[in-house]
Amino acid sequence: MSSARPLLAVTPGEPAGIGPEILLRFHRDYPDFRLVAVADPELLEKTAARLGRRTAIRPWQPGDDIEPGELACYPVPLASPVRPGVPDPANADYVLETLRRAVGLVTRHDAAALVTGPVHKGVINDGGFPFSGHTEFLADLGGVKQVVMMLAAPGLRVALATTHLPLREVPDALTAERLEAVIRITDTELRTRFGLANPRMQILGLNPHAGEGGHLGSEEIDVIAPVIRRLNAEGLNLKGPVPADTAFHPPRLKRFDAVIAMYHDQGLPVLKHMGFGRSVNITLGLPFIRTSVDHGTALDLAGRGMADAGSLLHAARAAEELAQSERRLGASGA
Repeated sequence: MSSARPLLAVTPGEPAGIGPEILLRFHRDYPDFRLVAVADPELLEKTAARLGRRTAIRPWQPGDDIEPGELACYPVPLASPVRPGVPDPANADYVLETLRRAVGLVTRHDAAALVTGPVHKGVINDGGFPFSGHTEFLADLGGVKQVVMMLAAPGLRVALATTHLPLREVPDALTAERLEAVIRITDTELRTRFGLANPRMQILGLNPHAGEGGHLGSEEIDVIAPVIRRLNAEGLNLKGPVPADTAFHPPRLKRFDAVIAMYHDQGLPVLKHMGFGRSVNITLGLPFIRTSVDHGTALDLAGRGMADAGSLLHAARAAEELAQSERRLGASGA
């Protein structure tokens, strides 16, 4: 390697969305990162031309060196031509194939981490593929049954006990086994990848006022509190169940390293209010590092040259920092 900086495999996501554009903008504005785009090189070239830029896309294969500032591309061919803002289900397998090949790179250690751009779940489903989201697909590729979706912004990390579920399904999905697995995975990753010796986590209740002693729901009594007691007895550092309406008070947040929210819209609106455009989606529990942008495909902005690469920058920084931390902790035997 000609550089100590980790090599990042980047998938732009939905080809008709802003993913290809933000990748090129990121490459232009932050050339010191070492990255390989897992994408169709012609798509990147046409996107660059639309933006009025001359960008040399260098074909790359595992083992090739990459100098900072180069835009290397591990080629994956599109199935159908792309019109910005108009997704085509014919390209659904292309999107999934970029992920398959990128995961291959990180699991074979040809790249240090995976950074993903936004995909369009509906388009992939319309293409004939059962796909509930990036996280679930990557878990399957990584050969693990349980992963955790965590978003991180300056001053706040929120991990989710349940992810993309209708609210009426959340209580049934919130089993003791699931919650315990989420807490254990989060604790382990905060130790092994974030370098925290004794992670402090506050565990939210499901119901208003954390159930108010059972008067507003029993999940805290029946599920959440017993899991917290059992894991604290093993040496974890957990506080809860905490009412969600007081958990995010800034002085309180300073006392904790992460928050475990019971469902998607319990924790993420607060996090995105605090750091939209600066927050990073991190998948915990995979056998490799994966970070992602905190926004969607923005089809209405595609092809207009208006997309902001700020979230991709933060995702790349987080991936690089996690890879460097993992390398340091591995070298020290921690």
